[in-house]
This record gives sequence, C-alpha cells and structure tokens, in this order.
Amino acid sequence: MTYAITQTCCADATCVAVCPVNCIHPTPEERAFGSTEMLHIDPRTCIGCGACADACPVDAVFPVDRLPAAQKQYVAINAAYFEESEAPEPDPEGPNFHPWGEPAFPRVLPADFAPLKVAVVGTGPAGMYAARDLLLHTSAEVTLIDRLPVAGGLVRHGVAPDHPATKKVGDTFARFHTHPRVRMHLGLDVGADITAQELAAHHHAVIYAVGASADRRLSVPGEDLPGSVPASAFVAWYNDHPDATPDGIDLSAERVVVVGSGNVALDVARILLADPDTLARTDIAAHALAALRDSKVREVVLLARRGPEHAAYTTSELLALTHMPGVELVVDDHDPRITRALDEAAPRDKAAALRDVTRRPMEWAAPPAPGRRIVLRFHCRPAEVLGENRMEAVRVTSDAGERTLGAGMMLRAIGYRGLPVPGLPFDEISGTVPHEAGRVTGQPGTYVVGWIKRGPTGGIGTNRTCAAETVSTLLADAIAGTLPAPRHTTRAFHRLARRRRRRPADSRFPQGLLQARGAR
Repeated sequence: MTYAITQTCCADATCVAVCPVNCIHPTPEERAFGSTEMLHIDPRTCIGCGACADACPVDAVFPVDRLPAAQKQYVAINAAYFEESEAPEPDPEGPNFHPWGEPAFPRVLPADFAPLKVAVVGTGPAGMYAARDLLLHTSAEVTLIDRLPVAGGLVRHGVAPDHPATKKVGDTFARFHTHPRVRMHLGLDVGADITAQELAAHHHAVIYAVGASADRRLSVPGEDLPGSVPASAFVAWYNDHPDATPDGIDLSAERVVVVGSGNVALDVARILLADPDTLARTDIAAHALAALRDSKVREVVLLARRGPEHAAYTTSELLALTHMPGVELVVDDHDPRITRALDEAAPRDKAAALRDVTRRPMEWAAPPAPGRRIVLRFHCRPAEVLGENRMEAVRVTSDAGERTLGAGMMLRAIGYRGLPVPGLPFDEISGTVPHEAGRVTGQPGTYVVGWIKRGPTGGIGTNRTCAAETVSTLLADAIAGTLPAPRHTTRAFHRLARRRRRRPADSRFPQGLLQARGAR
C-alpha cells in the first residue's frame, strides 16, 4: 500500500527526514525545494511503511486506498511529479522561491560558548521553529514574547477554520511552550510596553519573528469607502482575533468582489459561501458563524491581474473550490487569452486544474443569478470603487475595456507588508529588516526570521528552513564570541515584563499561567 501527500501539505520536510527509502521529493538538498507548492511521494518506490504519515504535523499524508473522494486526485498529482526524469527547475521570480538549502547547524558542544539566553519575539511558525531549534540543539534558555494575549500567530489567527489539519501544526509548537527552559510572556508588545534596547539588555540574542501585519493597498479612488476592507480584517474576524470587532463585517451584499488570486483570496471566498452547518463543526468564531448564517452573499468574484497560468494560489487550494457542495465554480472567459491558457495547459501546469471548470462570459449589470457561485475573472484589475456613503460597485479594467461590477463589499487580498520594528533598521521598499543570513545589519545579537526577514512569501513549512538559517547564524556568532553579554538577568526581565504588560494573557489559554511559575 503506497501513500500520497494531499492538500494540507505544509512542505516543512519533516516527512523527508523519516522516510527510509527516500521516496519523498523535493528534498531540502534539491534545488526545487522551497519553490514547489507541496511535496510528493513516488509511488514506484514507496514501501507503505507509514512513517511519513506518523511524522506529518498537518495530517497531509494518507494511504491511497483510504483517500476520500475529494482527495483521490492527489494520487495522480503525486505520481505526475515523477513522470519527468528531473523535477522542474524553480522559478526565481515565483512567489514561493527560496534559495536556502538543507536545514543544518554547526556542531555545538557545551564548551563552545556559555549558556545562552535568547528572546524570541512572536509565537507564530517562524518564531516557534527558531525556538524549537534552539531548545533541541543547544542548552539555551528561551523567552517567548507575543503582543497578543494568546500564542500561535498565523497558525491560530490566519489559517481558515475549515482547515483544521493545517492548524494541527500548532500542537507541535505548543509542546515547547511548557518546556522547562522556556518562559512565555503574552500580551507584551515590544516597542510599546518595552523597548528593543531593554529586551537586548537582558539577553545574549533577540530573534524577531513579528511577521508582516500591514495590508498592501490598491491605491485606487474610493478604496476607503465603507464596505471596502482588507481581507486580513475578514480573516481576523472569522478567526476570533483579539483585535477584531465582532460586528465589524457586514454581509448584507449579494455580490462580493475579492481582489487577488492567492490562497488568502480563495480562503475568504470559500468561507463566504461555505455551508454554515459545516463551519459549525470548526473553531470559527461564534459571531462570525451567526453572521454567515444570516449572510445575503450568493456570489463572490475574484479579480486576478494576470492569467490562470500565473495565478498566485496553489493548485491544491484551487481544487478545494471544486468540491464545495452547492457552489458553482465559473471562469469568466471575457478574454481569449484565458481560453487559450486553459486549453493549451500541460497536465502539470496550474491552469490545467481549471480545464473542466464551467466557462462563460458573465453579465455584471444585473444582480447575481440564483444559486451560489465563485467567479474567477482573470486579466482584470480594479480601477475605482464607486459609491456615495458606502461602496456600491467596482469599476474594473482589462484589455477588452472597462466594466462596472455591482457589489456591496470588496475584500483586498493582494498581499501583506512588514511594519518597522522600533529600534531596528527597516527597508521601506521591501518592508523587511535588513539582514545577512538572519543577522540584523549593524546590530550584534539581533536576528530576524519569517516574513519580517524575507518578505510575505512562503507557507508554514518555509519557515522551518528560514529559521534554521537564522539559528545557524546565531550559533556561529556564539561560537565566535561576538554576542554581547546581557547587562541584566533574565529574572530581572521577567519582573520588568510583568510590570509593563498592559494586556493580560487570555485566561482561556493555559500558557498564561507561565508567568506565575517563577523565573530563573
């Protein structure tokens, strides 16, 4: 019995490490690693031992004879990857390209350097991969800090509630929250409650894993009208983010426009039209579920600037839209380039996944037709949001001319951007902190990991390799003796944090008790 990797693959290569026959590719040693959307199991060499399924942190690996109907196509997707003698070369311009190689660490011995005291700012995947590597490979004491009253970062507040398997990676990280060499401070904002200088004064090194929390703007007239909101606000709303307002989303419009073609765009479109009874079995916020039950939304239109062959979403997330009960997926073939791209796509091309989807030109002047549907409109971009006191339509432009799409809501899902970290240098163009292999330029003992390091690209698993590079740099600096010695004890820092913290830890989260356990 062979196994197959399915939709929820996080590509962190944990499965590669445990495979006894090297049947999972691309591996971290291969150039394609980090640029493919998911990993694949070679059915010709898989021995069916199940080690990969046991190790997978997101439950993405299953025996092929136990796959549910909606996942059967992954048998062919896995096999197709190996039909060519060599994996395709990565596209350096692609959204998932990262040049890092296999995660590796210098050989660390107790005599190499004194015990380290390291602070990690941010408890999302990037920060927790870094903390995990420090705890597993060194005797470092780690202070975890998060401005929110609950840990988890984007695993907790960014993954759609109908993807519970993806959220399971959070369980892997959570076991390190109570590690004996870890102290956690939730509801503590570095830059507001304490300064970067104060944090550095109590630790040998500080790793910033603060992500990219700002939304990119369209910069079109009317963008700030009520009803036009960033997709991240909608995601925060249905994921019960502490900063989200329960009544902050209005679902009274029949048609919603989503600008963007990435996985976040697909997530919000799917949640808007998902069966509320199905969502009720997830951890979706109660206020969001109630609003979705009363929602008037029947049609979601995704606007993509480029063609289907260059869409930013992953094929697996697109395929999930084809299995939504009672929801029609339509491609608006208003441009002949769309039909040509779909008809000429090779089996492994991204556009091939849409070959059998309904295609028809859509009529936008009238209200949505009966039924529920998601419409993909490629080669199209918004030019203006129209309305008086609230948005009423979106004027879009393409090579075929301009059209007006009546819509009472627009979600902007065109990407994220990092914000400056007080006390650290910042590149305004890239929205990242300047660094060399994770070491912040000009600030010994200060490091970055995740989106604030590389920009808002890559998924959960990408952070594993990214964190390995940063931790390797930190350990090399420790061995070289270039880390600054802390001027104060970590016990003093824990006292300072308790005094400064203005936002109490969430009482629903047991790790909030960590501050009361005492500090070394």
